[in-house]
Amino acid sequence: MKQKTKLAMLFTLMLVAAGVFYFDAKGIPFSGKASTFTAKNYAPLPVENPELRRWKIDASRRTEYQSSGRDLFSASLPPAPVQRKPEPAPVAVIQPTPEPPPPALPANMKFFGYGTVPNGTSKRAFLSDGEEVYIVGEGDTLLGRFRIVRIGNASLEFEELGSGRRNSASLDEQAAPPA
Repeated sequence: MKQKTKLAMLFTLMLVAAGVFYFDAKGIPFSGKASTFTAKNYAPLPVENPELRRWKIDASRRTEYQSSGRDLFSASLPPAPVQRKPEPAPVAVIQPTPEPPPPALPANMKFFGYGTVPNGTSKRAFLSDGEEVYIVGEGDTLLGRFRIVRIGNASLEFEELGSGRRNSASLDEQAAPPA
């Protein structure tokens, strides 16, 4: 009985091998679908000049291997590269730019007094520029260049609009305009 089972298995394997050989030789795919690649839909690549680029081949042939010194077949690591101490870079001395002088009112402009408005609480400063008299309050602009920040009893603080720098002018009692 044992012998008959072995012969039956051998016969079955031979039939399976013959079927595989038959289908493979005929070119019939096992998936049951037809092949999508046929000679009819073949299109060559659009290569303008199919000639070999011999200069690239010659350049690669002339290239010589240059070893880095490490044995590729050794499991040990190469020695660490020698670290050179970098030379200190020359220190450039950067001199700070001198701070510009504080803004000043025009040379002939004088702060000659202050006063208050009867129905208000803000102070008004009186400035003269030759024969011209300017009356400005805190927050007002003077000559389009200066903003009046604070009017004190003996000084006038102002800010230059372009740079934001501040300065003050002291009360000049002799600069009263001619009456």
